[in-house]
Amino acid sequence: MLNRAILMGRLVADPELRQTPNGVSVTAFRIAVNRTYNRELTDWIDIVAWRQQAEFVSKYFQKGSMIVVEGSIQTRNYEDKNGNKRTAVEVVADQVHFAESKNAQRTNSQNFPLPTEMDEPAKGTGFSVGNMDDYEELDTDDGDLPF
Repeated sequence: MLNRAILMGRLVADPELRQTPNGVSVTAFRIAVNRTYNRELTDWIDIVAWRQQAEFVSKYFQKGSMIVVEGSIQTRNYEDKNGNKRTAVEVVADQVHFAESKNAQRTNSQNFPLPTEMDEPAKGTGFSVGNMDDYEELDTDDGDLPF
């Protein structure tokens, strides 16, 4: 079985670092992620980061920052204030990465309006995976795989 999620989006609010009673760092935050097939729709994904990942997110990211989160989807059941049974779905972050330059992050965290469900996505919010000069062609004429 496989439970893996990789998401890229913008933080909806500043992350807040907390400590468990045992002194373990944790932060919970939400990111806005535009849907690939319908860029007019945005999903709001809850993320939880623990220990060094929590400290990293709290130190270097703020509202509006673009972030890449790698982790697994987790569900948990709880009872709300009115006694209703609820289920929370969140991504537990294994790794988090910057998704834009420092200058873009400073600019966007201050000026970037977060999308609403009907907003058009902001122009230029994608990322580049590099150019073809970064790749080396492998000789695989012998039929062997290169790894």
